[in-house]
Amino acid sequence: MFARIPSRSLKTGLVIAALAVALSGCTSNKWGFPYKAPVQQGNWITQEQVALLQPGMTREQVRFALGSPTLTSVLHANRWDYPYYFKPGYGDAQERKFTVWFENDRLVRWEGDKQPDLQPYQMNTPDSVADEKADQRLNQDEARLKEEQDQQKRDADAPVSPLNQYPGQPGNAPEPLR
Repeated sequence: MFARIPSRSLKTGLVIAALAVALSGCTSNKWGFPYKAPVQQGNWITQEQVALLQPGMTREQVRFALGSPTLTSVLHANRWDYPYYFKPGYGDAQERKFTVWFENDRLVRWEGDKQPDLQPYQMNTPDSVADEKADQRLNQDEARLKEEQDQQKRDADAPVSPLNQYPGQPGNAPEPLR
């Protein structure tokens, strides 16, 4: 059956070596025992989803943009909370909070921690750099559009003079009453 080991000290050495190898697995963080499963709870919200929010949106529109809230309270019926918690098996935990408030079933404000630009499945892919650049371009385009809207609003709020009140061909301005 088993090969005979002639020396007692050789047997003892082999047993000690086997025991040391078996116990060394208990201290390693990469493949050791026990296995610690990562724990993920809550809603993963991205900057893109937050950018969809606008004051005056209905609850259904907010639910479409952000997903169903993790926490709703009977005591705070006009507030939805979107917490997120991730604890990897080995490492530091991540925690983010995001809250939206309603008045008369319309969105009035929102606040929370800075949200990530990418979804979890996009983070460790070769295209994640391209996705980040696309998100940056999207943010720049949104900022430019907002600036253009602000400029249009400033132009609309500018004082009206008789010279620019009736544009068109000369002589189209109404004659003063006599």
